[in-house]
Amino acid sequence: MAIEVDVAVLGGGPGGYTAAIRAAQLGKRTAIIEMDKLGGTCLHKGCIPSKSLLRSAEVYATLLKASTYGIEVQENAVSVNFGRVQDRKEQTVEQLHGGLQSLMAKHGITIVKGKGRIIGPSIFSPRAGTVAVELADGEMESVVSKHLIIATGSRPRQIPGLEADGKLILTSDDALALEQLPTSILIVGGGVIGVEWASLLNDFGVEVTIVEAAERILPTEDEDISREVTRLFRKRGIRILTSASVQPNTYAGSDNGVNITAGGTDGDVQLTAACMLVSVGRVPNTEGLGLENTDIRTDNNGFILTNAQYQTNERHIYAIGDVIGGVQLAHAAAHEGLAAVDHSNGGKPETVAAHRIPRCVYSRPEIASVGYTERQAKDKGIQTKTAKLPFGAIGKAIVAGETEGFVKVIADADTNDIVGVHIIGLHATDLIAEATLAQLLDATPWEIGQSIHPHPTLSEALGEAMLALDGLSTAF
Repeated sequence: MAIEVDVAVLGGGPGGYTAAIRAAQLGKRTAIIEMDKLGGTCLHKGCIPSKSLLRSAEVYATLLKASTYGIEVQENAVSVNFGRVQDRKEQTVEQLHGGLQSLMAKHGITIVKGKGRIIGPSIFSPRAGTVAVELADGEMESVVSKHLIIATGSRPRQIPGLEADGKLILTSDDALALEQLPTSILIVGGGVIGVEWASLLNDFGVEVTIVEAAERILPTEDEDISREVTRLFRKRGIRILTSASVQPNTYAGSDNGVNITAGGTDGDVQLTAACMLVSVGRVPNTEGLGLENTDIRTDNNGFILTNAQYQTNERHIYAIGDVIGGVQLAHAAAHEGLAAVDHSNGGKPETVAAHRIPRCVYSRPEIASVGYTERQAKDKGIQTKTAKLPFGAIGKAIVAGETEGFVKVIADADTNDIVGVHIIGLHATDLIAEATLAQLLDATPWEIGQSIHPHPTLSEALGEAMLALDGLSTAF
């Protein structure tokens, strides 16, 4: 007998399990089909484990400068036990995984563990969308639903000729499983993942080189942010090469590490390191899904095409998260999952523009943004006015001993609407929430500035930056 439900979700990552919970809350019989562990890449190979490592690296870096806080640490008394660092990471993941499993039970969601493949019209259903699931024991199960949500996520993209071997050439998945720290590493790609790994490995004492093909690292962020993180990274001893690309045909690997040439505007540079991390984007997990059995279309990169409500060409089949491209973030996938379920239930969820989704980089210092960059705003013909508030003007930052960075606010000079907010500094990823809410509510900089921000807190930086747009900040 087939498993019959109202909503089936193919993929148990943040987008998938959030969609399943919402469907169950609406009284729908719901099933998740997952071939690995609930939580997906975010919980097991991305957001959570990497942030656990970043936290350990941050603690270590803080201890090394403990004397600046009046805490005396004896020479050579602080060291990294990387095995214990990895143990803590696994414990964090398992704790959250256990909580997620409890949530599924609480909401009565059926979990079907196996590899799912969408089939066309069959004895189970007159339309495409039934999922044939190959279970661990080789048996087959069928899941029939009124609505199907595809949330199969993505995986690290590899460079032809530099395919990962898990030892000398790593993906971010491989890096999370390192048993010991390398003495040095070459990071190919200066996007979010590359910058986060560069920060944490540098804090652990690894010699780090970043090679980025674009003119700057974090090329999708505001130019002022990229410039500042570059300055701070170089100050920490991280080598950064921009407008440069590695040449796979020059790669040589041995017991001593990797050797490769990077070509750029300043000529060729010979690079060596103990290993190489390739972080050049992600590709969708669409192979083997059976899309050919449906009318679902994909773009040239394999991402599933949907309308604004996340419907595919098969209107009863939705797709969300990394598998559709766009903003490849866990919270974006979760929001898309909620919207897809609400729409399938007859609702009219509001479409959120990509630039309204907050973006975070968990490096040291943290980086967060929402809205347009200054260049994007100007390209759209918006007359802008900007203000920057340095964290060095904020009492809480001085108390914390972390004064690097700033809050940058961009507003429309004609309408005074908030166009974008960009933060680099202590707890930036927490502070961005207020700016995201401000954009949702169409708040003006004056309104945010007039809102009383408690003192001493880092939140004052955002309020003062808003006031600074009109020369009214009292912080500097």
